Amino acid sequence: MAASVPAPFTAPNKTLKLGAKGAAVKALQTRLKELRYLPGKIDGRYGGTTQAAVWAFQKINGLKPTSTITARTWNALEQPAEPRILVPNGKPDRAEVNLTKQVMVLYRGGQVRLITHISSGSGVPYVEYAMWNGERQKFTGDARTPTGNFKTTWRRSGWHKSYLGQLYNPIFFNGGIAFHGAQSVPLYPASHGCVRLPMHVAEILPGQLGTGVPVHVKGKFAR
Repeated sequence: MAASVPAPFTAPNKTLKLGAKGAAVKALQTRLKELRYLPGKIDGRYGGTTQAAVWAFQKINGLKPTSTITARTWNALEQPAEPRILVPNGKPDRAEVNLTKQVMVLYRGGQVRLITHISSGSGVPYVEYAMWNGERQKFTGDARTPTGNFKTTWRRSGWHKSYLGQLYNPIFFNGGIAFHGAQSVPLYPASHGCVRLPMHVAEILPGQLGTGVPVHVKGKFAR
């Protein structure tokens, strides 16, 4: 299915930094939302939710992610790139996780529904001790988000306690590996293996991503 053509956009070309307020921020947020990134509330305030959307947009457009909005990002917003399709013959409803760029793209009916910044498995082996089933236990793993083709399975609403920490609105797709909201979603892979999402994305994802939907995980992050 052909990609929809975004409406024309004239950038304010004003340098913006995190914490900025005003009409230029509102224009930024409005454009990001139109392009299926999720900047949060369109309120003219450049906070963390907008920053996460900016990062996702910059990564899709081949720009080094930064919270400062300069001419390069404004120019890309005028002529935005489409996310590269990882599975050209994939189902119309699917999620594609690009570990190389650290982004997730959700397709509904063959169209991009949302694009988000993520943080996947760090690849650093871990040893964790936690109280589980009433006793202190040792857990080890390679902190890797395996590549492959999966499907969404079970989920939980709100905070779900696992032996490796708290997961917000988790949607599992590969054993104990899930999409879930996290308070920290940095610009590098940092999880035990799950796909961390900004909290505001995890808030709405359960309503967008059903059970039994294909999840394709491709690529490899280069540090």
